[in-house]
Amino acid sequence: MPLIVTPRQFTQRAELFHQLAQLTSAGIGVVRALEQIKRSPPAPSFREPLQRLLDELARGATLAESLQPLGWLPAFDLALIEAGEHSGRLDACFRLLADYYNDRARIARQVIADLIYPVVLFHLAIFIFPFAQFFLSGNLPAYLAKTFGVLIPIYAVVALAIYATQSKHGENWRARIESLLRPIPILGTARHCLALSRLAAALEALISAGVNIIEAWDLAAAASGSPALRHAVQAWKPQVAAGQTPSEAVRLRPIFPEMFANLYASGEVSGKLDETLRHLNRLYNEEGTRKLHAFAQWTPRILYFLVALMIAYKVVQFWLGYFNEINAASHF
Repeated sequence: MPLIVTPRQFTQRAELFHQLAQLTSAGIGVVRALEQIKRSPPAPSFREPLQRLLDELARGATLAESLQPLGWLPAFDLALIEAGEHSGRLDACFRLLADYYNDRARIARQVIADLIYPVVLFHLAIFIFPFAQFFLSGNLPAYLAKTFGVLIPIYAVVALAIYATQSKHGENWRARIESLLRPIPILGTARHCLALSRLAAALEALISAGVNIIEAWDLAAAASGSPALRHAVQAWKPQVAAGQTPSEAVRLRPIFPEMFANLYASGEVSGKLDETLRHLNRLYNEEGTRKLHAFAQWTPRILYFLVALMIAYKVVQFWLGYFNEINAASHF
């Protein structure tokens, strides 16, 4: 996997899962579907991992087992595919992954487009303000220290942040990132809502296929992509195995919102849990997507405001220094 995933790569991944969803929903087997996609993949770089995947499947392994040693897909994708295999609803899981990557690509493009102007403005400010002193002194090393000496550490921090927040890392790493991002306004809530949406979708598919409730919750929690949800579900497994209902376990865990707990309990009591989980999936997907889009819109605006403040401060500082020099000269 690349160090940093771009919007184009998100789109290619979405197209792969979209094709798999279409082919498998039409009754074509996974092996035939993969062979067909390999002939004309969304990206040329997909041919080699697709061939390795077909080789693993030819040895008799399941799709999730075949994907595991390749290191090609993030843990979230693998968990959701495993849930799809258990439930017999691989096409629905492929469709969910296609929508997930399409949305990530759209948000990434929106953020990049909105960031262009404030980023250009920031670079102009970094290069222009020290230029007057460089013009007078001709000291190139000092000018480079005041420009690239500021920009290079910023580039490094941004690259590290992008790399750290991608979903290809192990669960311990993702758990730390999740705990760091959770307190961030809008973004933390958006990520949690989307994780609950994926959990509800996977859980509905597994329960509808007749998978044992304990195993279904375990697989669905892994498919949610949230280490915190996975840990919460693993913690209550002994109590549920001893007779506690999942609705009681959910209600006792603060990580599950009150509305989620109440709706799940009503679905459990009424015998319409599958319908309730579909509703929870739609509800939290819409809420999470709305908040994520809001965060993507407001982040560039806040950055632009900060850049404008920096420029205003530099302008005021320049004129104050100029007037101080005039005042000092007038005393002689």
